[in-house]
Amino acid sequence: MRVRTGLTMLVVGSLLLLNPLPAQAAAPGDVVSATPTTVYLAPGKRLEVPVNAWQLRYRSTTATGAPTVVSGTLLVPKVRYPLGKRPVVGYAVGTHGLGDQCAPSRAMARGAELELTVMSLMLLKGWAVAVTDYEGLGTPGDHTYMAGRSQGQAVLDSVRAATRLPAAKVASGGPVLVMGYSQGGSAAGWAGELHASYAPELKLKGVAAGGVPADLKAVADHLDGGPDFGLAAAAGLGLDAAYPELALASYLTPEGNAIFTAARGHCIGDIRAKLRNRTLKSLTTTDLLNLPVWRTRLQENRLGATKPSVPLFIYHAKDDEIIPISVSRTLRRAYCAQNTTLLWTSLPAPSHVLGAAEGAPLAIAWLASRLLGLPAIGNC
Repeated sequence: MRVRTGLTMLVVGSLLLLNPLPAQAAAPGDVVSATPTTVYLAPGKRLEVPVNAWQLRYRSTTATGAPTVVSGTLLVPKVRYPLGKRPVVGYAVGTHGLGDQCAPSRAMARGAELELTVMSLMLLKGWAVAVTDYEGLGTPGDHTYMAGRSQGQAVLDSVRAATRLPAAKVASGGPVLVMGYSQGGSAAGWAGELHASYAPELKLKGVAAGGVPADLKAVADHLDGGPDFGLAAAAGLGLDAAYPELALASYLTPEGNAIFTAARGHCIGDIRAKLRNRTLKSLTTTDLLNLPVWRTRLQENRLGATKPSVPLFIYHAKDDEIIPISVSRTLRRAYCAQNTTLLWTSLPAPSHVLGAAEGAPLAIAWLASRLLGLPAIGNC
């Protein structure tokens, strides 16, 4: 998902030289490499803003607990933050695709990352923004699209990496926020659930998650045979990349194998177009999602089983055509049953994309109130 806006251009860059990085970067969040870069909201006339930017490669952890390296981008305002340690936002982008060329870091460098319009609202507040590409998007291997644990850990480790890059001058121990929509909403939710066990040293203050595909099976059933079936197919490929025992290829028809193989190298626009109105049944040889091994992994990747350690703001478009609002309502009930501090709201937006546009300012205002120490009010 990408947010559309009328803004024309944002340029962020850095001329700073990096200090040498450790030769053995091994712990989750350790920086493997960092390159100063310039990123653009859109091609055309350049309008500089006081922000330094780096393309990063940093350590993280796969869905099954193995070490891996993930890429991303760190954006840091040049102005001094006047209220203590600079906050860091782990920003989780929406669906971009499966091919490396679709990675947010690459989109920023060529002026094609529309979610920079949302990030710019945070940068203007003086917050640093760490943007993960997620596992396998922009780095070797297949993108583990919609594998919740992989995505949540990549978000948390992007924040760790932000504080471990000397040139960025982002102090450790400062306040941390997490935000995302669609795929990013899922990643943000997983970051909230994993924080206490995976990155307890981060002073996470709140998580804002919109358009959350909390139940992948329910979303897949909804998308099957419709114009956005490609999103469900991409999730199947992502889970297969995260969990090799799923053996997706062994259940595909010859046509399905050709289509799914090609999709691994495509961005989301092409995936949606090529799989429009297809069904999983027509491309597979069995009832794939009801196989025991698939049902187990789908259940493991369902949000709501663990109480998040911090307050949540969850928002969802009333007429979301891609992720039914019923999925978000079910997630709300699961969190409320655990006495989570949750503010949940439905938006009047008539579509998934417009839900992002309507919800982003609300989410950022809610996150800002967490930094101010205002009471987090829930509506369970």
